[in-house]
Amino acid sequence: MSLKAVHLVFITASCLLAFGFAAWCFFSPERTARDVAYGIGSATVGVALIFYGRYFLKKLKNVGYL
Repeated sequence: MSLKAVHLVFITASCLLAFGFAAWCFFSPERTARDVAYGIGSATVGVALIFYGRYFLKKLKNVGYL
């Protein structure tokens, strides 16, 4: 597996983890202000990772996956 493919796998996993943590923070039964702040921060990181993934794909579009 190439470095490009590994990088894309880690970007995708990190994005899913960030959105999953945000959902967990927003829908926890005993939600506090700190949980909401962590959820907003995590959702922001997830969106930033999406933009970074798109930038990475555009930058290395001529490099193969294998």
